[in-house]
Amino acid sequence: MQIPRDAVQLRIFFGEDDKAGRQPLYEAIVLKAREMHLAGATVLRGPMGFGKSSRLHTTKVLRLSEDLPIIIEIVDSKEKIDAFLPELEKLMGSGLVTLENVKVLRYGDGEPSA
Repeated sequence: MQIPRDAVQLRIFFGEDDKAGRQPLYEAIVLKAREMHLAGATVLRGPMGFGKSSRLHTTKVLRLSEDLPIIIEIVDSKEKIDAFLPELEKLMGSGLVTLENVKVLRYGDGEPSA
C-alpha cells in the first residue's frame, strides 16, 4: 500500500473514557480505520489536557478526573480520509476532529518517496 506524497492527516481528540457502544472509542475508531484499509492509525494518550468544558484531566493522584486525553492520528489520501469521516461521525459523541494537508516523505520499509 502506498500513500500519495500529498496526503491528509486526520487528528481526533477525545477522552479516554469515551465509548462507542460498550467498546472504548479509540478501539472502535482504529478497528474501523483498519476495516476500511486506511494506511494506519496511532493512538496517543496524554498525561494532561482540557477541552471544551475547561475541566482539567490529569494523571496526578489528587485530581478527581483521570479521563485522560486521547489523540488518534491517521494519514492517508484525501479520498480515503473523506470516505472515513462519515463512519467516524457515527462512532463519536463529543470531541475535536481536525484535518491538515501533509507531505509524506516515507511510508513503510520501501524506498523513500521521490
